[in-house]
Amino acid sequence: MPILPILKYPNQTLRRKAAPVREFDAELVALVEDMAETMYAAPGVGLAAPQIGVSKQILVYDPATAEEKGNYTALINPRIVEAEGEEIGEEGCLSVRELCAEVKRTYRIVVEARDLEGSRLNFEAEGWPARVLQHEIDHLNGILFIDHLSSLKRTLYKKKLKKIIEAEKQGDIGESAG
Repeated sequence: MPILPILKYPNQTLRRKAAPVREFDAELVALVEDMAETMYAAPGVGLAAPQIGVSKQILVYDPATAEEKGNYTALINPRIVEAEGEEIGEEGCLSVRELCAEVKRTYRIVVEARDLEGSRLNFEAEGWPARVLQHEIDHLNGILFIDHLSSLKRTLYKKKLKKIIEAEKQGDIGESAG
């Protein structure tokens, strides 16, 4: 199972709404296994298919502590059908370089989805697992966690990102010249 490259903002694939999955087959299972391996290697607690350039409504997540990791859940075509409460917590993203920020999210959610066989799932999550799910479901709708920040924080991040990208380009030039 290969570790897949993770797209980085401002890649426009991250801004597209992902298409629903219609085929529940071996190809889907293989993709999910690759996504899980990629998530763990990153390391992360969640990964949505658009982050690896696949515009389908697929996500994997494992909000467990580092010692308990290894038992991920895959959700196909997930959607939040109920939400209540609010909390603010720190988030980062595998697709957003060098930024962690406080984000307001719903505290408790009810999610409807399908599993890898296409069977219906309906479950409740609260606290940290609910935050992870909201973050990943946002990815399936072309939304990044930076969209939840104030316009000032987004502007400051975009300025920082320009410098990061410029430094990366200069590093690539230096490496290829040597």
